[in-house]
Amino acid sequence: MKEFMKRRTLVAALVGAGLLAGAAGAWSASNWFHSADDGTPSGVTPVSPAAATASPAPAPIGPVSAPNYRAIVQRFGPAVVGITTEGMSKARLDGDDTDAQDDPFFQFFRGLPGFQFHNAPRNNVPTRGQASGFIISRDGLILTNAHVVRDADTVTVKLSDRHEYKAKVLGSDTATDIAVLKINASNLPIVSLGNPAQLGVGDYVLAIGSPFGFEQSATAGIVSAKGRSLPGDGFVPFIQTDVAVNPGNSGGPLFDANGAVVGINSQIYSQTGGYEGVSFAIPIDVALRVQEQIVKTGKAVHAQLGVTIQDLTQSLSNSFGLPKPDGALVSNVLAGSPAASAGIEPGDVILSFNGQAITRSGDLPALVAGAKPGDKARFDIWRGGKKLSLSATLSEAGGKRLTASNRASPARQGRLGVAVRPLTAEERRESGLASGVLVEQVGGAAARAGIASGDVILAVNGTAVKSAEQLQALVAKEREHVALLIQRGDDKVFVPVPLG
Repeated sequence: MKEFMKRRTLVAALVGAGLLAGAAGAWSASNWFHSADDGTPSGVTPVSPAAATASPAPAPIGPVSAPNYRAIVQRFGPAVVGITTEGMSKARLDGDDTDAQDDPFFQFFRGLPGFQFHNAPRNNVPTRGQASGFIISRDGLILTNAHVVRDADTVTVKLSDRHEYKAKVLGSDTATDIAVLKINASNLPIVSLGNPAQLGVGDYVLAIGSPFGFEQSATAGIVSAKGRSLPGDGFVPFIQTDVAVNPGNSGGPLFDANGAVVGINSQIYSQTGGYEGVSFAIPIDVALRVQEQIVKTGKAVHAQLGVTIQDLTQSLSNSFGLPKPDGALVSNVLAGSPAASAGIEPGDVILSFNGQAITRSGDLPALVAGAKPGDKARFDIWRGGKKLSLSATLSEAGGKRLTASNRASPARQGRLGVAVRPLTAEERRESGLASGVLVEQVGGAAARAGIASGDVILAVNGTAVKSAEQLQALVAKEREHVALLIQRGDDKVFVPVPLG
């Protein structure tokens, strides 16, 4: 089927993985930061006559001073390590797929200088990576990112005093991008671990790592946002910062103003592969839950509810009769999942999980990930203009994906602007869909909302659609807008459609 929308060209970069051995590339440090004085006298603020009659200024919040970054680096810098990896990996002709290169989900491209994805050979090639990590126990336990050690045959850890150790990978978890290493040493310096829940937007933070191989580099900034949900990372409520994080910083610690580690630097959003002001860290409490499982069993498991969710917009909120756009809108329920057993349906809005309110859809995966398979979970949901309470027993993450199909021969729908037909028996069998109508032509309100030919309309405002006539009747009952549940390829999503 056709793509749901043309994605913007944006590369989401994993900040520190491997560089192909022998690949050409250089980095020049020709531009250096410098300070400038604009000549404004310090402590002087001119007051205009208009300002004298304006509303009084808000009361001062209080004196604010920057953290003692020097003290943090001196005390905890020795616990930050450099990591180099060597191995072999199967080269792929990524350059053959130009659409994939424009995809913001494109492998979270590593962004190291010299990396080439055009005309790459298909055979195994040597890889070498450089990243960061930090010591959490005096006998040599180290945390870093899972993508750092992927495809690695040997992992070397370099301490700040330049001692080097071969490291053993105790385990890694791709779902959270956490890996645990062990070196044979004792009486090592360690970091102090903090509580990300006490971190707020605007708080000072500091990163230490090896960007581009420059060891023990410190960069600082503030927390830009919390609880960010990124493509492909439903288990992690990322901490977004404006700290300068670059290739080589992967796996390094993010410190709060008190010098406690609150996160692990993991990803950046970038059009160039370098820092552009948006970086993401995995909260340390998420990492420690994974670390405990890996040390104990060699692997990590995660709980699963079995739903696909999306954020609510004001239009979707209005369509479902919600007083405000809070909650996680369910667009798909996996057959046989805990959600299906609990009676959750597409079109439900999950308002809370075990008593904790869901404001944005990204809140729910993080709460589920914090539970264990077999745990009981209670939900408040919104359905048909009413709040309901349900419960489920969470299972272990994993499951199948659904697919849809396309074909032709229409029945025209007026206000919506689509021509649709029922799915054939073959299409239902191939897609695994019990009902729905296939969009063959589109215009008007539906086209403006992004509906495309080849989409399958599954529901209107949460009511399943089985025929063109039913779709027309459901749309006719609405005055201003409808929420259409659409399947495109493997994905299901609610699309708000304002009616003219």
